[in-house]
Amino acid sequence: MPELLILVPFTGALLCFLFPGHIRDVIGLLCAVLTFVASIILTGNIYQNGPIRLNLGGWKEPLGIGMCVDGLSVLFIFLTGIVGLLVSLYSVSFFSKANNQSLAKHFWPLWLFLWGSLNSIFFVSDIFNAYVVMELISISAAALAALSGTNASLIAALRYFLLAMAGSMAFLLGVGFLYAQTGTLDMYLLGAVTDGGPLMAMALGLMTVGLIMKTALFPFHFWLPPAHGEAPAPVSAVLSALVIKGSFYLLLRIWCTVFQDTTASPQTATLLGLLGLTGVIWGSYQAIIQNRLKLIIAYSSVGQVGYLFLLFPLVFITLDPAWKIEAWTACVFQTISHGLAKAALFLAAGNLIHATGTENLKSMRNIADRLPMTTFTLALAGVSLMGLPPSGGFVAKWMLLQSILASGQWWLAAAPILGGLLTAAYIFRILSQAFVSDDQISCCGHVSFVMEKSALLLAIFSILIGFRSKEVIFLLSEQVYFVIQGGIIP
Repeated sequence: MPELLILVPFTGALLCFLFPGHIRDVIGLLCAVLTFVASIILTGNIYQNGPIRLNLGGWKEPLGIGMCVDGLSVLFIFLTGIVGLLVSLYSVSFFSKANNQSLAKHFWPLWLFLWGSLNSIFFVSDIFNAYVVMELISISAAALAALSGTNASLIAALRYFLLAMAGSMAFLLGVGFLYAQTGTLDMYLLGAVTDGGPLMAMALGLMTVGLIMKTALFPFHFWLPPAHGEAPAPVSAVLSALVIKGSFYLLLRIWCTVFQDTTASPQTATLLGLLGLTGVIWGSYQAIIQNRLKLIIAYSSVGQVGYLFLLFPLVFITLDPAWKIEAWTACVFQTISHGLAKAALFLAAGNLIHATGTENLKSMRNIADRLPMTTFTLALAGVSLMGLPPSGGFVAKWMLLQSILASGQWWLAAAPILGGLLTAAYIFRILSQAFVSDDQISCCGHVSFVMEKSALLLAIFSILIGFRSKEVIFLLSEQVYFVIQGGIIP
């Protein structure tokens, strides 16, 4: 089953490149449905039977390419499946418009190639192959970011590509140090043989810097707003909800599987937490002062990414294993919740821009009267980002605040408290314009049923996940295939 989640999107990408017109749309949708169904089946299998490890071609590590599938893997696969399916449905209608038809022939192969690469990185257990897959993700994501073909999008995509390549080079250099010291590349074998020497510390530092550049952690976030803001709506949704999650996932694997407590220092963990806290405040503030809708949502991603890095001081400094698990679960829950809500926001923004012909907030007055479903989608996704009950964002931030208070690191509490208030400020700023009565503002385009419903379903899922926290917590605490510094994860 894991192999299908990689082969189906890659095969679909090749077929979409070969076949023209509506056949391409059919192939893309069929691959999206098959990949989503496979992700559901695999998630159920891991939930029932626990983690599994595979060796491709029958070659065992360290010679073969290993794959690990556990609770963490399938949660990211499940997120990618839901977002991928609904973005694919949205894209059929979005790119069918007269001015977008020429983009579809490039979108489908690149998108399916990116989807297959993301699934690959969630399974990989070999750090060199992780580097290879990261390169595939960066190339396809940069090409998608430039899809609209405007000067602004080309510049933003090139900036993203160059920074992604720099991050990859730093990661690869760290891989070289690890191999020179240990003679192996398998993450789980590395976890058993790594020590706390200076070469290992250098490897950890290089790999961490490379990955936080790709994840857009402050101050390496400067590429994200223009890249996400200038791309077409479905591409922006994918870049924000999924692509930056791929590098964050790999960072979790590196810290918690390869190095654990042998090399990762409390000082480094504290620094990552401080950068995360700064990112929450800075990104949210920048979102408040923007006047373009997609830039507001893009800067919001910078702030929301900051929450994820609070995991490191909470897990690698906290002494109580139970609260380590609480913090671990909270940050991964935040990842899933943010992915669903942010994809919904970008798709809803695409609807508004199509309807009004602009993304200037003042031109969207009274849009609630003309597009009530899209306005409702914005509100639902905003509820999750703000962390209001009963959304997934509320569950994540509540667990995060509990673990912060239990760890005694009070300074981290500024992130969920101030971040939530700042998030409310820019969400209400968007919604306030939508409800301002202005008869002279009129819609200039029809938004299809599929485009509105795809965005709405993602927003609903970001709320509903808050009701299914028990299953997510079980996968993250019982079905994960590594140990967190004396924690209880088997």
